[in-house]
Amino acid sequence: MGLVMAVVEVVRDALQTQALKRMEGGTLSTEQIDKLGEALMKLDEAIEKIKLDNGISESVKQVRDGLDDLVGDIVDALCDPIKSTVDAERRVQ
Repeated sequence: MGLVMAVVEVVRDALQTQALKRMEGGTLSTEQIDKLGEALMKLDEAIEKIKLDNGISESVKQVRDGLDDLVGDIVDALCDPIKSTVDAERRVQ
């Protein structure tokens, strides 16, 4: 359940990012911004309630931390593949 909720949170974060881009781009009306904001707040509340009701807040946090580390490693590898290879070889030894 922790993994599922972590994925839901990642999707929510992507939705929030898209909403901000559209707001900043001026492609949404005031009414659309209000509706979007309300929907995102309700989603946040629902996610938090599910985590609390199931006692999985800490496991979701651990999964998210692991995903953040993984994404960080991938970005590092893309930015500096030689250093990333050397670091990976050191971890194996």
